[in-house]
Amino acid sequence: MAIELSFDVHHTAILAMDCQTGLVSIYAAPPSEFLTRASSVLKAARTAGMTVIHVQVGFRPGLPEVSNRNKLFAAIKSSPQHQGLFQGSSGAIHPELGPEPDDIVVTKHRISAFTGTDLGMILRAKEIETVVLFGIATSGVVLSTLLEAVDADYRAFVIADCCLDQDAELHNALIQRLFPKRGDVVTAQEFVKAVTGR
Repeated sequence: MAIELSFDVHHTAILAMDCQTGLVSIYAAPPSEFLTRASSVLKAARTAGMTVIHVQVGFRPGLPEVSNRNKLFAAIKSSPQHQGLFQGSSGAIHPELGPEPDDIVVTKHRISAFTGTDLGMILRAKEIETVVLFGIATSGVVLSTLLEAVDADYRAFVIADCCLDQDAELHNALIQRLFPKRGDVVTAQEFVKAVTGR
């Protein structure tokens, strides 16, 4: 059954998550296709007047935010090579996606965009009721943020073809089986058409 797409743009935020240059280069092959879709989504959202939020992973020198009990982030802490993904130009939001002057940037130190950040405060302050999510990776930030957003009673959408994961089978299972039970799954083209009418 087709989803009837409509957005109250003044109460909707789009979250582009972990779309940092180094991660895009690893997960997107070729990067141009992903970047074209993601850029079209962000451009449509900005033109419509939606709140655009970029979520990025970042750490202080020495990674004091990371506990050795955290399996994923402890592996980053022990690897200077992995840390490099989140530093300098590699750790910056991909320049084809932003940030634009009116965009908001949230830096996180865990998988979910909510954990330990002021994202929830920003969404409340801007009276956001609907969140539209995409990013890298499907089984990481997208999954964790979607579950937390739904538990906080946000209406949630995931833009399927703007999500990337190195495990194709897991990506497909989440997009096709789990995510539709928590929110609505749409394509970049469907989102742009709903927002712009084209």
